Amino acid sequence: MKIEILGTGCSKCKTLETVAKEALSKVGGFHEVIKVDDVMKIMEYGVMSTPALVIDGVVKSTGKVLSVDDVVALMKKQK
Repeated sequence: MKIEILGTGCSKCKTLETVAKEALSKVGGFHEVIKVDDVMKIMEYGVMSTPALVIDGVVKSTGKVLSVDDVVALMKKQK
C-alpha cells in the first residue's frame, strides 16, 4: 500500500504525516509513506486544500488532519 501525504510543509501537513505513520504501525505489514510537497504534483491530484491523504493513488481526505483511527479505517477499506 502506498500512502502519500500532500502538503507544502505546514504544521497540519506534518501532523497528518505523523498520524499516518502511527496508523501504519497499528495496521502492520509493508507500506510506503511518501511526503509530497511539490505544488504541481499536488495539483495533479486535483487537491486544492492541504493536507491531503492519498492511498494507492486515490485521494481519501483533503483539508483536515484525520485521527489515527480514521486513517486506519480508510486503509482497511482500501485493501
